[in-house]
Amino acid sequence: KMPEITANVSFDTIAREWRCKWSADADKASLTAAQDALASILVEVKAVKGVKSVQRVVCGGCLDFKVVTSLDAESFGAWEGAKFAPEETFLEKIKAIPGVTAVETQTYTLMQM
Repeated sequence: KMPEITANVSFDTIAREWRCKWSADADKASLTAAQDALASILVEVKAVKGVKSVQRVVCGGCLDFKVVTSLDAESFGAWEGAKFAPEETFLEKIKAIPGVTAVETQTYTLMQM
């Protein structure tokens, strides 16, 4: 049986999102550096038990850079217990990038409709 938030809102996937704003300054150098930071931890995050997907979202209009890691609901608790590693490493890297602001995280459920 799938976890439920209410009787008609169930889910099979939990995602952790890492996000920030980047700057168009210096020919979008902060976006380039954010992508490099992601590339440096991508193998590690994809190796987390239960990972279904790792997606990168970039909006050129609102200057969003987001990484969404989706896990099956059963595996999510173990990753949460491990402090979402390599989250701390990734967030430290992007916080150090000139032009990157509004570094945040969020956890939410996903369900194919």
